[in-house]
Amino acid sequence: MRILLVEDDPQLGDGLATGLKQAGMTVDWVSDGPSADHALDVECFDLVVLDLGLPGMDGMTVLQRARSRGNALPILILTARDATGDKVLGLDAGADDYLVKPIDIDELAARIRALVRRSAGRAAPLLVRGPLVLDPAARRVTVSGDDIELSGREFALLQLLLENAGRVLTRTQLEQSLYGWQGEPDSNALEVHVHHLRRKLGGDLIRTLRGVGYSIPK
Repeated sequence: MRILLVEDDPQLGDGLATGLKQAGMTVDWVSDGPSADHALDVECFDLVVLDLGLPGMDGMTVLQRARSRGNALPILILTARDATGDKVLGLDAGADDYLVKPIDIDELAARIRALVRRSAGRAAPLLVRGPLVLDPAARRVTVSGDDIELSGREFALLQLLLENAGRVLTRTQLEQSLYGWQGEPDSNALEVHVHHLRRKLGGDLIRTLRGVGYSIPK
């Protein structure tokens, strides 16, 4: 799950980014409105955590510009503005949730998971394919009730493929979601993760469409 964090306070932004990464999310962090507006215009994210009081361009303008371009991804406002009028304005402008700082990182992560789940049209919190069950909140994978140990990247890749079951995800899509702006992965890193998942979960789970990408059938 790739998150765009828009927060101009360095200490708070670092804490939020660290906490969300520990919850298994890929976090790209910008600290001003124009950078957020540009990122939303040219890249794909699963959700935005958006502050309102930003330098260069107010967060409300970032929100309105994203919606005017037809960007329907979930946007969660996280701000110190606690007046009812501000909440009404934010939600009516297109925000999907509005939280007031300070916020517990576990609650924030849970709200992010819920918003992304609803935006994908899923009601159940668990991802299930036959005997395989992935619990995003507990970061747990079981097969026929037995726990399967996965690395962080393996878990994220499996979750992404299960969330898009029946779709072929390209190498670029997968790498952007897994790594974001954290630097270029090794050229064969994705193949290594797929190989490990097949070894741990069975060779027929993940299909390769050569020259295109990977998928898990529905």
